[in-house]
Amino acid sequence: MVKNNSEFFAKTNSVHGDVFSVTPPNESDVDYLGQSTKGDLNLKLEHLQVFGIDGNAALEGPIEEVAREAEGLLKHLGIPNPSSSRKSPRGIFCSRTLNLRSISAIGYDMDYTLIHYNVMAWEGLVYDYCMEKLRKRGFPVDGLVFDPDLVIRGLVIDTERGNLVKADQFSNVKRAMHGTKMLSTRAVSEMYGRELVDLRNESRWEFLNTLFSVALAVAYMQMVDRLDDGAILPDLGPLDYKGLYKAVGEAILQAHLDGHVKSEIMSKPEQFVEPDPQLPLALLDQKEAGKKLLLITNSDYHYTNKMMQHSFNRFLPNDMDWRDIFDIVIVSARKPGFFQMSNPLYEVVTGEGLMRPCFKAQTGGLYSGGCAQMVEKSLNVHGDEILYVGDHIYTDVSQSKVHLRWRTALICRELEDEYNALIHSQSHRESLVELINQKEAAGDLFNQLRLALQRRSKNRPAQTLAATNMNDEDLTESMQKLLIVMQRLDEKIAPMLEADGKLFNLRWGFLSRAGLWDKSHLMKQIEKYADIYTSRVSNFLNYTPFMYFCSQEQNLAHDSY
Repeated sequence: MVKNNSEFFAKTNSVHGDVFSVTPPNESDVDYLGQSTKGDLNLKLEHLQVFGIDGNAALEGPIEEVAREAEGLLKHLGIPNPSSSRKSPRGIFCSRTLNLRSISAIGYDMDYTLIHYNVMAWEGLVYDYCMEKLRKRGFPVDGLVFDPDLVIRGLVIDTERGNLVKADQFSNVKRAMHGTKMLSTRAVSEMYGRELVDLRNESRWEFLNTLFSVALAVAYMQMVDRLDDGAILPDLGPLDYKGLYKAVGEAILQAHLDGHVKSEIMSKPEQFVEPDPQLPLALLDQKEAGKKLLLITNSDYHYTNKMMQHSFNRFLPNDMDWRDIFDIVIVSARKPGFFQMSNPLYEVVTGEGLMRPCFKAQTGGLYSGGCAQMVEKSLNVHGDEILYVGDHIYTDVSQSKVHLRWRTALICRELEDEYNALIHSQSHRESLVELINQKEAAGDLFNQLRLALQRRSKNRPAQTLAATNMNDEDLTESMQKLLIVMQRLDEKIAPMLEADGKLFNLRWGFLSRAGLWDKSHLMKQIEKYADIYTSRVSNFLNYTPFMYFCSQEQNLAHDSY
């Protein structure tokens, strides 16, 4: 290994082209994990004499020792090891192996991806406008206030029953709320024990994909209470839970369409946007590494320009403008249709938003509408050469994955709170698991004694000689004691299970879990469609644009170790 690190890097920079080569697309292969080697940096051994190093001698000794020296160099440079970054709330978590070096273009959504809003402020504003719309239609909304803690991302609205439910990875309902009142475990079992959540039935189930769904869900659940209380007057027509959902949904839509919400946000963005100074720097690293950067948002030009100026320009070096980062900007993209069909493309040609039709996007251009195939054609990149980053599991992630085979990243800011909640819940969960293990051991013994008693009643020997030789009194007394033990364990386990996850949300528990061990339906969707997921885009700063993300081992029920 080279002893003088600063001298090494100085020489490296001066002869970069002579010492290293980048694997071009036409010479790329796939590695042992099936990932493209395009973009890999290769060492030209014939030029090592520039450093006075013998190519074979440079790596003499056990390879483990060389790896340890690399870890030491990371520490010396003050750079966090990517493996340690994964074990933090700001980690990037990998569902499917992804070689960033092979990615030619990275596309970004804007709202709740590049720009994170204060949920209480943004969704609270939408809620207020929604309530005002409902009031004008005659709905009783007096006394209602916005309570974002009523819901979390990943819940599902059952519009037939006026319920909000949390499903596990197999679509079984694990928790439910009617109106604003949580239902008991027994009530959930009686109501949903024989049916599954089926998101294909869009007329009944509404999946809360994004934080933009919070105002809708809160308003609807509160209005369910008013409907149950008989407070909604008959002159509004005969309303069932589905009709009520339609009315609330229309009020939310009108709140967005009339323009007042976005106008208010644009007039004072500092009240709604939570700035992230590191985010523009993460994108600069990617751009300087040769990635083509795209902004593909459903927001219109005026709103996009105002929000991006506010969130980016003050953190960029050398008086750069946010437009300088992106090779192509597409507003009013109309996702998810953007990924599925061909729509007309318009070029935005003036600062006032004047547009003209065009047929091909050019680098540096600003466009409205269009489709993903146009982007691929303009950049001459396709499929898994593109990574798309967004916050909406359906509109952003699943559709780009299913229809185009783009690589995908999901942004979910709540992961930071969940991670910290899990850390602080560790001792609680360990105690709960210990009690469950005790219950399982007592239950196993009880079942064996019960079987021995059953066989004895049929004049057949028990499973073992010792069990066969137990007298009736000892057998019955042991079973009685075990029943008492299991009942007392249940009395401890039940409230602890109920409390699990309350550090994240009092009603719904953890975002990614539906019970102690089961994954939530949202987590299943993330694993299915998102190759990587993280809490914010600036987390890429800890990993470099050349990171090779490796998926972690997936434990199976029969993994004995």
